[in-house]
Amino acid sequence: MEIVERLAGASRIGLGLAAVGRPAYINLGRAGDLPAERTVEAMRSRAHELLDRAYGAGVRYFDVARSYGRAEEFLAQWLQARPDVHDAVVGSKWGYAYTGGWRMDADVHEVKDHSVATFDRQLGETLALLGDRLDLYHIHSVTPDSPALHDAALHARLAGLAERGTVVGLSTSGPAQAAAIRAALGVRVGGRPLFRSVQATWNLLEPSAGPALAEAYDAGCLVIVKEALGNGRLAVGEHAPGDAVALAAALSQSWATIVLSGAATADQLTSNLRAEGITVHPRSDLAMPAERYWRERSHLPWS
Repeated sequence: MEIVERLAGASRIGLGLAAVGRPAYINLGRAGDLPAERTVEAMRSRAHELLDRAYGAGVRYFDVARSYGRAEEFLAQWLQARPDVHDAVVGSKWGYAYTGGWRMDADVHEVKDHSVATFDRQLGETLALLGDRLDLYHIHSVTPDSPALHDAALHARLAGLAERGTVVGLSTSGPAQAAAIRAALGVRVGGRPLFRSVQATWNLLEPSAGPALAEAYDAGCLVIVKEALGNGRLAVGEHAPGDAVALAAALSQSWATIVLSGAATADQLTSNLRAEGITVHPRSDLAMPAERYWRERSHLPWS
């Protein structure tokens, strides 16, 4: 895959902008990580600082989404201001719309919709910002009951995008990630696999998708790990193993192409990047049932 070739020699850690593209998110400890006044300009400045530092440290994969507030906009502006950055690989996601109105106390921060109409609208919005810099486009948070796994009209649209050179993939969430991944691997258009990239949650607390991710990798998919820190649960607290150890555990998985950092500060990014120099031994003592993990995650506060 061309993207794998482009990422050769780069850091296997990518930078996701979920935590700095909008004022509210669900990472633990975030209240003290960001400016008290989370204006658009303050968040843009923080995002650009992180992008500069990450790129300077060898990071080449950058992850955004339509639902991450202004993350696509911030990344597009950074790319426009940095004409020397010709080797960045950009992935975005569609299927959730940001509805938070740039408020911390919004009743609903994002709304999920995997319809063809939403794909058409959000692809247009993404391309208006990122244009030909868009390398990967994922369906956001696919679960086994998602219509995106069965909608032939949508599959035709996605195949058309792939024919124009954008890698089409999906991200997954929830306790049945493995089932969603395996179902996606079986989707074909014109006799060829449609989905060539999978982004999934895998961490020391919730490793259940591991075997399915290995199958995706063996099938030739790019595999991107998100939430390797469990939304901060593996980085914050007396008994947490620490961010670098948790990220190193994800990097040690032979099927992991890229592991995302969701750093909100320069110090966090520096600490996250240390993971590439750490050797960790396999451990399963922190793992919990997937249902419990996702139930607890659903109760994490937006801050």
